[in-house]
Amino acid sequence: MKHHDKKEEEVPQQEPQAVQDQAQAGTDAQQTGETPTDKQAEEPDLQQELAKQKDAFLRLYAEFDNYKKRTAREKTEWIKYASSDVLSALLPVLDDFERGLAAEEKERPGSAEAEGFRLIYNKMMEVLRQKGLAVVEVHPGDELDVDYHDAIARIPAPQKSLKGKIVDITQKGYKIGDRVIRYAKVVVGE
Repeated sequence: MKHHDKKEEEVPQQEPQAVQDQAQAGTDAQQTGETPTDKQAEEPDLQQELAKQKDAFLRLYAEFDNYKKRTAREKTEWIKYASSDVLSALLPVLDDFERGLAAEEKERPGSAEAEGFRLIYNKMMEVLRQKGLAVVEVHPGDELDVDYHDAIARIPAPQKSLKGKIVDITQKGYKIGDRVIRYAKVVVGE
C-alpha cells in the first residue's frame, strides 16, 4: 500500500500544475479576447499586411532603381557638357582668329604668314572638335530654325525665293553634342 500511496501522492501534485496551466491559458485568452476563431480571422489580416509590405518594398526598390539610372544619366551629361563653359569662353577668341585670318589672306593672299595662320587655325579647330565642339551649319537660303538660329534683323529679300529665309550669316553658331552653346546670328529676308 505504501507503494500505491506514492502514486496517489504524485498524481495530485502533477494535476494541479496542469490545471493551473490550462486555467492560465484560459485567463490569457480571456484577457486578450482571443479565441481559436480569432486566430483564423487574424491570418487573412496578416496576409494583407504582408502583401502591403511587399508592395511597399517593390515600389521603394523601383524608385531607388530609377534614382540610380537618373543619377548615372546626369553624371554622363555632366561629363559630356563640363567643357561647355570653357569652350563658350573661347568662342570670341575663335571669332577674332577667323577675322584676322580673313584679313591676312585679303591683304597678302598666299603669303607664308597667311598659310601659317591657316595651319594654326585648322589645328585649333581639330582640338575643339575632339572636345565636342561643332559648327551649326547654316547657309544663305536655308529656312530659319529657331532651335539653331537667332534672327537679329529683317531686310527686304533680294530675291523672291529668299523671302522668309536666311539671307546672311553675321556670326557662326556652335554646339556641343546636341546642345547649342551659341546660336548662329542671321539676317532674314522679308
